[in-house]
Amino acid sequence: MLNTSFPRLSLWVALLSVGTTVFAASAPATIAVSATVSTTCTITATPLAFGDYDPIGVNATADKTGTGSVTVVCAKGAATLTIGMNYGTHVSGTTQRQMVGPTATDLLSYNLFQPSSTTAGAPCPGTIAWTTTAPGLLVLPAASSKAARTFNVCGTIPMGQDASAGTYTDTVIATLNF
Repeated sequence: MLNTSFPRLSLWVALLSVGTTVFAASAPATIAVSATVSTTCTITATPLAFGDYDPIGVNATADKTGTGSVTVVCAKGAATLTIGMNYGTHVSGTTQRQMVGPTATDLLSYNLFQPSSTTAGAPCPGTIAWTTTAPGLLVLPAASSKAARTFNVCGTIPMGQDASAGTYTDTVIATLNF
């Protein structure tokens, strides 16, 4: 008679020994995980287009107003934020903004003011001239989220200027300090 249990027993022992690992001990290790969220911000601007200035009609006796905007996006919690604006490319003296027209001698004075409050979307007109130093810096509250906040740029062309017909332009730099 043949003994058929021996091959089965050998197979059984072989299967039990495969994949069985015995550990003598174990030791834990901790991994420190960290990240730093930078205080980062961006600023973008939309144009301030006054449209038509009529020096002999309505704007002979009334200022021309217009509105542009700046949009700020900052990491949540970013504090001590200010927005300043320079006097433009064609400043007269040290503080009078001017647009240049058809020739270099054709100038149209204008002013930029902060909105009525530091709440995003606050309306114009404002009364504080927008500059690069206090009190002309718009001081913003800390960012409560990374959501974009848009602030109006309130523009005024004073009435009664003796301006030549044509298109007038200037470039102002808005700077976000954080």
